[in-house]
Amino acid sequence: MTFSIVACDSVSGDWGVAVASKFPAVGAVVPWAAAGAGAVATQAWANVSYGPAGLAMLAENLDAEDVLASLLEDDEAVRDRQVGLVDRAGRAASYTGEGCMPWAGGITGEGFACQGNILTGPEVVQAMARTFEEAPGELVDRLLDALSAGEAAGGDRRGKQSAALLVVREGGGYGGRSDRYIDLRVDDHAEPVRELLRVFSVYDREYLVREDPLVAASAETVKDLQVRLRSLGRYEGPVSGELDEATRAALAAFAGEYNLDAKIRDDDQLHESLIRELRDVTPEIDGDAGAGSRSG
Repeated sequence: MTFSIVACDSVSGDWGVAVASKFPAVGAVVPWAAAGAGAVATQAWANVSYGPAGLAMLAENLDAEDVLASLLEDDEAVRDRQVGLVDRAGRAASYTGEGCMPWAGGITGEGFACQGNILTGPEVVQAMARTFEEAPGELVDRLLDALSAGEAAGGDRRGKQSAALLVVREGGGYGGRSDRYIDLRVDDHAEPVRELLRVFSVYDREYLVREDPLVAASAETVKDLQVRLRSLGRYEGPVSGELDEATRAALAAFAGEYNLDAKIRDDDQLHESLIRELRDVTPEIDGDAGAGSRSG
């Protein structure tokens, strides 16, 4: 009833899970991860204890295969379980019980495991694995690309209902006080994977601090921003094109109000998402033409 990928990025120190299913609120059941330990996806007739138990063993630096064997050993309904996991070293393991409804199976590779049940066929996990191996970007981007590829290849043969994305990073949570870098869920939707991508794009724009895309704080760009900040009553200085302290303070105040405080910088670069948001809330300002007519 589900297809998922668990994976890690040894460079960034991220672990994560992406999952979709014809089952409501799949994100409340399948994905588990802990920074410095690993990630687990438990599905089919899911044994949710695999999540915390698996992470506890992974945190002790046990091999993924050994953790998997230990989880299965004490489970009387092992034939109905499906689970994938990746350890802190990027070693992966996947298990599909003989009682899982077809098509069911999994693929493992360096740093990832893909698995699914009640799928249209093996092409689903094959597409996920191939896409993950070839995709560029951070772990989160590769996870979403893999999930999208699985859906495009057929996905859950019963249909679509929910999807989720969990990525952990040491100190990656809000305020740096948890490891929950990304924790997003679409619990009930006609197009859950598409909606998950949309929700992530909002989260990425407003919360994540990722260096791309950045825009140089050119005089032309800064003039445009000063005009827009003036129209909102946040800036009273001249439209000079200089990214001075008053302009920085006005931008910071705007960013804080619109949940973009993570996009505040102290150099001569600007996050494109911050510029776009300011332009979106000041549609009456006619871009550069407005800046030119309002200068002085």
